Amino acid sequence: MTTEVQKARHEALAQRAAAALKKSGFDAVYAPDREKAAEIVMGFIGPGAQVGFGGSMTLAQMGLPEKVRAAGAVVLDHNEPGLTPERKGEIRRLQLLCDVFLTGTNAVTLDGGLVNVDGNGNRTNAMTFGPRKVVVVAGANKVRRDLGEALARIEGCAAPLNNRRLRTGNPCASTGICSDCSAETRICRVYSILKRRPSQTDITVVLVGEALGF
Repeated sequence: MTTEVQKARHEALAQRAAAALKKSGFDAVYAPDREKAAEIVMGFIGPGAQVGFGGSMTLAQMGLPEKVRAAGAVVLDHNEPGLTPERKGEIRRLQLLCDVFLTGTNAVTLDGGLVNVDGNGNRTNAMTFGPRKVVVVAGANKVRRDLGEALARIEGCAAPLNNRRLRTGNPCASTGICSDCSAETRICRVYSILKRRPSQTDITVVLVGEALGF
């Protein structure tokens, strides 16, 4: 029963968020689950396409890197194991001019916005201008009422979890909440708020009726 109640809530939030994003000029679609969401995403990808990946647990949980490779596309993923810092930088730059850029988002607001915090700015930059196509995937757990709640979600959930995942040693990884640290390893440096679709960027946002990512 609890699972059914949670699923109904997730579906309602994802559908409301999709409708709000459409009013802000985004192409936004609802997918009931990750399988349907992956199918929608793969519809934008063909053999030989250069596909950039923003660091995203959502995309990983959906198995999209593997699906993209299987489709014969060229994967540009700076998080692949064994890369040198120099190669990571090269890949981040290539992502800015790729055919399709795939990414998650830290939060979606019910007034039709996307809110993100980045360490280097490569993900937030690619979301706003450069790639021929941008596809953002967000689980219903990312939906919040407004900017204030979105930032609170990032500080109290996304940032601490990502710091722990990346083993940065920053305070929030152990305390579980942002302390606005000044550590050299701080990953919360670039704050991006998309209140409307950037005028020259083709963005599709896929809202999924289940919890995905951090």
